[in-house]
Amino acid sequence: MPGDLREGRIVIVGASLAGLRVAETLREQGFTGSLTVVGEEPHPPYDRPPLSKLVLLGGAAADSTGLPMRRDPDADWRLGVRATGLDPVGKRVLLASGESLPYDRLLIATGTRARPWPHADQAALDGVFTLRTCDDAGRLAERLTAGPRRVLVIGGGFTGSEIASVCRERGIEVTVAERGIAPLVGALGGTLAKFAAGLHRSHGVDLRCGVTVTALRGDGGRFTGADLSDGSRIEADVCVTALGAVRNVEWLADSGLAAGPHGVACDAGCRAFDMYGIVTDDVFVAGDVARFPHPLFDYQMLSLEHWGNAVAQAEVAAHNMVSPGPPRRPHLSVPVFWSSQFGVNIKSVGVPTYSDQVVIAQGSLNERRLVAVYGYQGRITAAVTVNMAKWLEHYQQLIETAAPFPPAPGAADGHPLITQFPLPSDVPDPKGLSHSPTVALTGHLPDRRLTVVRPVG
Repeated sequence: MPGDLREGRIVIVGASLAGLRVAETLREQGFTGSLTVVGEEPHPPYDRPPLSKLVLLGGAAADSTGLPMRRDPDADWRLGVRATGLDPVGKRVLLASGESLPYDRLLIATGTRARPWPHADQAALDGVFTLRTCDDAGRLAERLTAGPRRVLVIGGGFTGSEIASVCRERGIEVTVAERGIAPLVGALGGTLAKFAAGLHRSHGVDLRCGVTVTALRGDGGRFTGADLSDGSRIEADVCVTALGAVRNVEWLADSGLAAGPHGVACDAGCRAFDMYGIVTDDVFVAGDVARFPHPLFDYQMLSLEHWGNAVAQAEVAAHNMVSPGPPRRPHLSVPVFWSSQFGVNIKSVGVPTYSDQVVIAQGSLNERRLVAVYGYQGRITAAVTVNMAKWLEHYQQLIETAAPFPPAPGAADGHPLITQFPLPSDVPDPKGLSHSPTVALTGHLPDRRLTVVRPVG
């Protein structure tokens, strides 16, 4: 590796939000070497949040969500080509084209893909969709515009709930099937998820909780409906499987890195761990594929599928890639996410699933304006607002200072707590959900045997 970290060869695998922000920040930090960005999709980096909202509503074309560049990163863009392997000894990224890219430092930002329906023949039926890429969104928006009689959404997480909301806004009948007790239960816990269930039903969603879809049915290659575990059948002509995400780590299987179902493990400075927990100095990770410790949550390894986390982590990773030891900084930003559905704006700060209790601290359930505050072992760990986002900054400060839970009555707006006593937050076991949660708290490394890496000749 060159003595000056602002020189040399950097390869970024993942033409994503995180990948783009790393590339921009590297140049802003004075990196003058060669920069290559590899992306499996043929599209330049684009914004994903509008796909399940604006694009499906017909308010924007799927190919119009490209991310603006803060500056030209002067990169060699390798789009439409997939990374198939990593040789950390020879310091090369292997591509599906047969080419290999040498690097001095590597940034992994391969993100996630939609979890597919487990039965390939059923998933191949015309009318069965997933939603992750802009191409997915374009195809689904076209089908919704055609006016289906009914849409079946499998999975009641944020993506599934937003799709259901879009259907109702477009006047389309929709059924949501969720294995858990309520939609959003994997993200917000059972207590607040009951509020989410009320939103669905009050807007005309046929919500089926505590059931699984056992089979998708078709006729002549077209989707016609589904069988549920309670013996009932749903007749529909569009199905969206919103089962959560799979982290794109398969290409790292023989790399010796700590890469597994929860992502690529790294330290707070975004440096990847190898399979024995030893930190690397030339491989960094950022975005949805990263799995990192956070001191505010007892150094649990967090895996986050959040826009803001991708941006913040990318900037830390880029800074550390071109900085010697002492000036390096940690990624310590508090997770923040948002969702718009059924006419309400839901925003969160902290990690609601890292909790054992919750109180409704402000607002009104009936008016659909509230702040729910989560706590774990006597301190505040998260807050969720519904149409009261202006209070997020206040609660973020309480989380960052490990303020005691429950918050004092009137601490925020002078009013008493809505719930006089804390309630169980009722965070479920993810194994009992149709969708995987957008925040995964994991405390183990993948069980992976050492593999022999053959240098590329």
